[in-house]
Amino acid sequence: MTTTCLRPEQRTKLDATADRLFYDQPRFVTHVDTGFLDRLTRLYQECLPANGRILDLMSSWVSHLPDDVPFASVEGHGMNEAELKRNPRLDHFFLQDLNQNPELPLEDDTFDAVINTVSVQYLQYPEAIFSEIHRVLTPGGVGIISFSNRMFFQKAIQAWRDGDEASRVNLVASYFASVKKDGQPGFSKPKAIAESSNAPAILQLFGLATADPFYAVLAQKQT
Repeated sequence: MTTTCLRPEQRTKLDATADRLFYDQPRFVTHVDTGFLDRLTRLYQECLPANGRILDLMSSWVSHLPDDVPFASVEGHGMNEAELKRNPRLDHFFLQDLNQNPELPLEDDTFDAVINTVSVQYLQYPEAIFSEIHRVLTPGGVGIISFSNRMFFQKAIQAWRDGDEASRVNLVASYFASVKKDGQPGFSKPKAIAESSNAPAILQLFGLATADPFYAVLAQKQT
């Protein structure tokens, strides 16, 4: 059971063509800077269980997982096969457009953690996806959603495009809070991490900021 976070117009994109066309060509780049990625890896070191089973949702050619932490398995999901084949941390992967079909082809209570890196802004039906994240997590398993202020603007949903950085943190927290089980919250109270860039606003405006701001929202499966 989920509650609704978004109005229909807030789910719309400027580019309404099929997402599979947009992601048809591989992009072997990172979409945020090394400072962001180093901070993300440190967060994973702190929060991901050693020898755990990890689902990297909306993954790419790199997962940013710590090299010194062993995992039992890492399952990848994405939209581009070439990118996922290049990712050395994935034991398996599958392709799926979550905006067309939000139901994950995965068993209940399978993963100790679900991670999502700089991609949550593209989900048109996040309530359904977060319900699926809850379903596939083991009790006590953690969901970690990280993002910055970068995006493919034409593919981000209106709610994300129209928001500011603080409202986006709250929006992701509301996605976790939307999940209910037997009338009770499915996740613990979301924890937000916000570490903004210290670069002057004018530099950020022209893409010359010295560091990308780091945001993450995480919560654990309760029921």
